[in-house]
Amino acid sequence: MPVDQDEYRRLSDLLAVGVAVASTRQGPHDVLVTVDSYLDLSYDPPTMLIALYGMSRAAEAVEEAGHVCLTLLSDDQQHLADRFGTPGAPLQGMLGGLEVTRTADGDAILPGALAHFALRIDQAVDAATHRLLIGGVVEMGEGRPDADPAVRFAGEKRSLR
Repeated sequence: MPVDQDEYRRLSDLLAVGVAVASTRQGPHDVLVTVDSYLDLSYDPPTMLIALYGMSRAAEAVEEAGHVCLTLLSDDQQHLADRFGTPGAPLQGMLGGLEVTRTADGDAILPGALAHFALRIDQAVDAATHRLLIGGVVEMGEGRPDADPAVRFAGEKRSLR
């Protein structure tokens, strides 16, 4: 008997996951998207995976660029998760009002975050409706390690306190 998709969604929302923003460049434009499906795959060599909806502008932009920056958000940055998690957000002005720094590849690093990881994409794999983008970490940095992470649990934003 097939698994009920609504029940799967309800139960899988019980996974507590950190919230991050993936950024890349598409021509002269920054493309950013909120993600909560990512993981570190290996320490030797440092390798991470980001899952993006396969038909999204973000997935296309990351594959085309061949690089991406994953910024781990702190709990007081939930507004950024909302800002970059809005489907169909315009490319123009995505970073308006933010003083970002950049990776060597030009991807945006959001200010006030826990940490960031710049990846060069080595492999892309289709999995159901998503594209799994796997890449070696080529650059990283610590932001505010004393801050609590932005977390999603049971479909809602949560705090660890």
